[in-house]
Amino acid sequence: MSIKQKTMMLTLRRKTLLLLLWLLLAAATSWAHGGEDHGAAAATAGPAATTFSVAALSEKFELLLRYEPLEKGRPAHLRLFVADYVTNAPVRGTITITSPEDKSLKWTVAPQDSGAYLVEGAFPANRTYSFAVNIVEGKRADLLLLQGIAVGKKLPVAAAPAAENPSIFSSWKTLLPLVGAFGLGMALTAFFLRRRRLAGGASSTSAASAYENQA
Repeated sequence: MSIKQKTMMLTLRRKTLLLLLWLLLAAATSWAHGGEDHGAAAATAGPAATTFSVAALSEKFELLLRYEPLEKGRPAHLRLFVADYVTNAPVRGTITITSPEDKSLKWTVAPQDSGAYLVEGAFPANRTYSFAVNIVEGKRADLLLLQGIAVGKKLPVAAAPAAENPSIFSSWKTLLPLVGAFGLGMALTAFFLRRRRLAGGASSTSAASAYENQA
């Protein structure tokens, strides 16, 4: 066999081995990816928010205001929670509310559950308002400001989950060329190995004939 043929054989062997190694690595990566628990990440994602909330506190009381998206000119229904700042116990007292941005706005405050109050009224414009909340409970009294009540603001839309990267073995259209390339490499290797054996046999026969002629 000539030096050129030997070089071609070595090159084909290297390419075949590299292709086989690449396929094995790809298969291992695909198996490892498939073994991950993708459902756990989806399970930890909480439900989308349905309300807005703002809070305020002082040395006496703690306030939490929750409300669904508000629109100008429409009836507004907000829930106010009042608790003791130190003990976190619900507070039942007399609550009055005004809006510093518009003193003419009227708000009704009706006690609901323990420490919860229903605030009703209407906002005339889509903008950010605040509530000045006056609390009287027995001998205690305080005035707190709830800021950031956004009228006309929409709830954020939950981001769609990112699509998983498909494995290279997930489609037969991807797998078929890989198998074909691997098979072609093996066939070429077998072909040149056969030629090498035939060439080696022919060389041995020629050498034997030459030796007999010399004898």
